[in-house]
Amino acid sequence: MHGLVNRAIERFVRDTYGRDVWIGTIQRLDLGFTEFEAMMVYEARITEQVLIAVGARLARRRDDLLEDIGTYLVSHPATEALRRLLRFGGVDYVEFLHSLDDLPERARLAVADLGLPALELQDRGAGVYALHVGLPKGHDLRLGPVVVGLLRAMADDYGALALVEHQGDGADYEIIEVRLLDEGFAHGRAFALGLGESAA
Repeated sequence: MHGLVNRAIERFVRDTYGRDVWIGTIQRLDLGFTEFEAMMVYEARITEQVLIAVGARLARRRDDLLEDIGTYLVSHPATEALRRLLRFGGVDYVEFLHSLDDLPERARLAVADLGLPALELQDRGAGVYALHVGLPKGHDLRLGPVVVGLLRAMADDYGALALVEHQGDGADYEIIEVRLLDEGFAHGRAFALGLGESAA
């Protein structure tokens, strides 16, 4: 598993619940370290052990924990760089959704071995979209719940009112349904393309 995935779990716990919670949880696993290196690759079993331990410590079901991590990746000040990368996908939530097909390839330009799952958006009309999230190859970490949290947080970021639900698994993908109820429901968070430009 790429270190960026493990690092995201670590930062979520540290930034949300505090350093002591993270250190106390990770030390019980006796891995020989308490921090993940972002650019290293770790055995998938380590990621699994960490998720189990964190879920038990926080009394969170696995999918709920992963969804919380997805929300954190967009909404926390410490992850502003990722939020900005995602906002470059479109000027509104619909454009952002349509940009998701290209996200794994864009991520590979920055981190060649990151290996995000394939994403495929289907526009079903009337503001309903189905996003297929490829199932992992070589490990068991399903990222669909993370994507659910991310999509919900991005809807808030754009000021859109959307219902985002995990609909289960297909043959080789997870299915996420997005129902866009009101694209201009609220004022979105300020965002500027570059320094000195007006926020929108």
